Amino acid sequence: MWISLAAVVFYLLATGMLVRAVAQDQVSASRAWLWPALAGVALHGLYHLLVAWRTPGGPDMHFFSALSLVGLGMAAMTTAVGAQGRMAGLGVLSFPLAAALLMVYHLYGHEPSPGLDWRLQLHAWMALLAYATLAIAALLAVMLWAQERALRRREFHAWLRALPPLTELEELLFRTISVGFLLLTATLLTGMLFVENLFAQHLIHKTVLSVLSWLAFGALLVGRWRYGWRGNKAVRWTLAAMALLLLAFFGSKFVLELVLERAT
Repeated sequence: MWISLAAVVFYLLATGMLVRAVAQDQVSASRAWLWPALAGVALHGLYHLLVAWRTPGGPDMHFFSALSLVGLGMAAMTTAVGAQGRMAGLGVLSFPLAAALLMVYHLYGHEPSPGLDWRLQLHAWMALLAYATLAIAALLAVMLWAQERALRRREFHAWLRALPPLTELEELLFRTISVGFLLLTATLLTGMLFVENLFAQHLIHKTVLSVLSWLAFGALLVGRWRYGWRGNKAVRWTLAAMALLLLAFFGSKFVLELVLERAT
C-alpha cells in the first residue's frame, strides 16, 4: 500500500535532514526535519488504522504488527520531545528504526486478530506504550554511554555537540524510565486483573520475564534515588532490564506465533 511506502520515505527524509543538521552542528536551530517526521508518524498511524484495524477481530496485535506499533510510538515520542529541545538527534536512530519495522510489517502482511474485549485491548495497548517508552530509554542509555565514552577519550565529534549536556541527557533518561516504569506497572496490573490463567502454559515465561524487568527498572530508580546511581551503572541496568522486557514480549511472540504458529 502506498501509505506505508510514503511513511517510510518521510521517515528517511527526516533522518537525512537530521544527519545533515548534526554534521553542520545546527540541530538546535533547525526544525526542517519536523514536518517530514510528523508526516511519517501520521501516515504510519493511518496505515495501521486502515489495514490493521478494519477487521471484525479488532486491532492486529501479532508479532510484526506489534513491532511496527512500538516503532510508531518511538517515532511519535521522538518527534514530540525533539520539537522542544536538543533531543532531535534521537530521530537519527528512531526514525529509520520505525521505517524498517513498518516496512517489515507491510511485507509480512496483516494477520486477522482473535476477538479481544476492551479489557484485553487496554492491557495490550498499555504494554505497547510501555515498551515504546522504555525502548526510547534504551536508546537514550546508548547515547549516554557513547557520550561518556567520547568525553573520556577527548573525542569531540560533531554528533557529540548535537546532544544536550551529559547531566541533562541523564536526567531525561531517568524521567523516561520513570514514565515507562509506571506504564509497565499498569500493564502488569491490568494483566493480573483481566487476563485469565495468567500463569498458564505459554504465559508463564512472559509473566516471569516481565516481572523481572519491572524489578530491574524499579531497582534502578531506587538506586538512583537512594545511592545516586548514574553513568555506566545506569546504562547497564537500563539495557539489561530492556533485554528482559524484549524477551518477555517479543521473544515469546516470536516463538509462539512464528515458530510454533500459535495465536497469542
